[in-house]
Amino acid sequence: MGKPYDLEDRLISFAADVIVVFDKPAKTYASKYYAEQLIRSSGSVSLNFSEFAGAGTEKDKINKLRISLKEIKECNNNLKIQLKAGLSNKDQLTKLQDEAEQIIRILVAIINKR
Repeated sequence: MGKPYDLEDRLISFAADVIVVFDKPAKTYASKYYAEQLIRSSGSVSLNFSEFAGAGTEKDKINKLRISLKEIKECNNNLKIQLKAGLSNKDQLTKLQDEAEQIIRILVAIINKR
């Protein structure tokens, strides 16, 4: 899991890493539920951030950033739940959670500068 300096590439990599970790048959209802939700929200972070660049107004840009922030926070909480419940590989979950927390800090900094 490399950390590109381009944030859009980094968000795409995060979503792809989530898919790689969770694109396998789930063993339980809970692991399936949280895996599917994590795949959706991680993709949403990247897709909304890509819309940020093309947003017409500053208000639209801030809105897209806030949606991305909301979705990455959801990813982070999902990963925390999965870690506490032991639903997947601890090392993989920890790496993904670390990246989610770094992305949260970056998005908060971008929003605060606007």
